[in-house]
Amino acid sequence: MGQPKMSLDFGGTPLLTRIVIELKRRFDEIVIVAAPDLSTTPGVPIAGVKVIHDEEAFQGPLEALRRGLLALEHDVAFACSVDLALLNAYVADALVGQLEDFDAVIPEVGGKLQPLHAVYRRRCANAIESLAAKGERRLTANATAVNARRVPEQELLALDPLLRSFFNVNTPEDYARALELAGFGEKR
Repeated sequence: MGQPKMSLDFGGTPLLTRIVIELKRRFDEIVIVAAPDLSTTPGVPIAGVKVIHDEEAFQGPLEALRRGLLALEHDVAFACSVDLALLNAYVADALVGQLEDFDAVIPEVGGKLQPLHAVYRRRCANAIESLAAKGERRLTANATAVNARRVPEQELLALDPLLRSFFNVNTPEDYARALELAGFGEKR
């Protein structure tokens, strides 16, 4: 991408700021897990946003999720990555509403689990720690280590008919498409 995804301009706002503002529409506690070398985080400080830093660089998303869960004041969290440019807080809130007696709610889009557009109880940090002790680093391993409800794509379509909330920005082409979908880019 040529720069950190969190600082990509998204309609005049850094992408991280856009995601935080969107989540603040439905959630009162926001925890950002950042790399240890990030002295500044675009869009922070915003009231109600806590920034914690990885202890070591390149520990991976599984460890970042564990650290984020441990930093929570609440028992339940919606966890997402910084590359969900079209994230919808109402979709996230609806997933929280599906938690019931589960430890996690993990959507499945295109046959792939979406562990960074998912809901977790704070206690999932213990399962993640156990996975790490076994050398596991894959985020999707958490889906089988906890009592997770997998939400099939068909159910997600009722919440987000175009599944835009799940659109990841991984390439310059994805970024251009996200800008276009949000009304900030050129129409093709």
